Amino acid sequence: MAGVPAPQWQPCASAARAGFECASVPAPLDYAKPGGATITLAVIRHQANQPDNRIGTLFFNPGGPGGAGTQDLPAWFALFPQAVQDRFDIVSWDPRGIGASTAMQCFDNAADEENFFTGIPYQAFPVGYAQQTAWFQRFDEFAAICKQRDGDLLSHVSTTDSARDMDRLRQAVGEATLNYLGVSYGTYLGTVYANLFPDRIRAMVLDGDIDPTLWNNGGQSQVLLSDGVRFGSAAGAADSLQAFLEQCGQAGPGKCAFSTGDVAGTQAKLDTLLQRVKQTPLTLNGTQITYAALLTALHGWFFTTLPEPNFRGWAAGAAILQTLWTASDPNAVATASTASATAQPAAPTLGGAPEKYASDFQGSAVQCGDSPNPRPPERFRLLNRLVTTTYGPIGAVDLWIDEPCASWQATAADNYQGPWDQPTSATILVIGNTHDPATPYSGAVSLSQQLAKARLLTVDGYGHTVLLNPSQCAGQYESDYLVNGTLPPEGTVCQQDAQPFQ
Repeated sequence: MAGVPAPQWQPCASAARAGFECASVPAPLDYAKPGGATITLAVIRHQANQPDNRIGTLFFNPGGPGGAGTQDLPAWFALFPQAVQDRFDIVSWDPRGIGASTAMQCFDNAADEENFFTGIPYQAFPVGYAQQTAWFQRFDEFAAICKQRDGDLLSHVSTTDSARDMDRLRQAVGEATLNYLGVSYGTYLGTVYANLFPDRIRAMVLDGDIDPTLWNNGGQSQVLLSDGVRFGSAAGAADSLQAFLEQCGQAGPGKCAFSTGDVAGTQAKLDTLLQRVKQTPLTLNGTQITYAALLTALHGWFFTTLPEPNFRGWAAGAAILQTLWTASDPNAVATASTASATAQPAAPTLGGAPEKYASDFQGSAVQCGDSPNPRPPERFRLLNRLVTTTYGPIGAVDLWIDEPCASWQATAADNYQGPWDQPTSATILVIGNTHDPATPYSGAVSLSQQLAKARLLTVDGYGHTVLLNPSQCAGQYESDYLVNGTLPPEGTVCQQDAQPFQ
């Protein structure tokens, strides 16, 4: 369309993206100054498998904030319903501030950033007064560095800016209206788009939902709880941990490697393991396993029940816990290397290295500019006691993800605050798992009630989003909606395909 150049698609360079096309699309840094400075959006596309039956383009956001679509779309493409793969070009992108788009980079390279955080458990969370104090000081310094280096960009990486980018990309590929699938934080992006551009929607699926009123604290800047605690991530993690222990205990060691054969014994075993690691961190295959790192990894394993090695979930997590149990046993230290070699997989990892320098805190730049969090940083000491008392030690994981926002020096220049009930040109399909560890089912219920036109589809299952925890039933409803506009009957409940430890 006029004013928006069409992407110049080329085959993506990396082997991991074989079959995908990549492009770069320019966008204004500030949509209030469309003739001013510009940024670049890195975009990726998979063309419809059946071009003769192609309906149009489906835009996809993988969540975060901070999820890079140019990496996540190829990794997750096989999880899309077959009819969606066949009938739509699927397009994703690295949102502004993220990944291969014009991105926040507070240091020259990854090594400099890693060196800056040496001594701070920044990939997990601080434990105890001394670590918390050091954490606060380091993130105060980090916020100042980022503001000095990337200040102009950091004011323009909001969800609202990304919603305007998505509308620009819609125009760039020649679509009159938007087809969209957003998961996790991507549901908030979709919600903002739906209320900024309510007449431009053909179909929108929001999966793993954030309550927008809780994300932005009803537009109020004064806030008592961090945003992850506010919209239920800590509660969801605690619920998933309890379900994990119950199902592992009941499944027995033949199906869940960490099981003692009963729920109480499995719970006691985990409590003992956490205490062992808290007293004496382990090192397995070159990876140091601290108390905080173990809880952070455990939280991540709850995101999917899929057994495939590319989707490290409940069963693989249980195997890792058993490896750590053996390695932490003072009577079995000599056999730890054997245990780590035979268990699958051997040791927790927190994710693979990106293809280019991408700061671990690019998502924080979006979150902190958008969503209010408690200040000053010392408030997080009190919140840590509150959250761990209420939700157990795993509640600390989500809390400390939010803490960098307590020092952040940039705010979003363009930040849509509602209302959330603008009448849309299509009914929006809202999907939620009943036991989601990051975006609880209550968020899906609330969002479906706040949107002007929405239909709620419930999946009785575990893990974060239905995309990462497929349901053939839900996938069929999703396909029918995207292809034909057919909504599931009110009150529909689907079952998950892969139950934990089956």
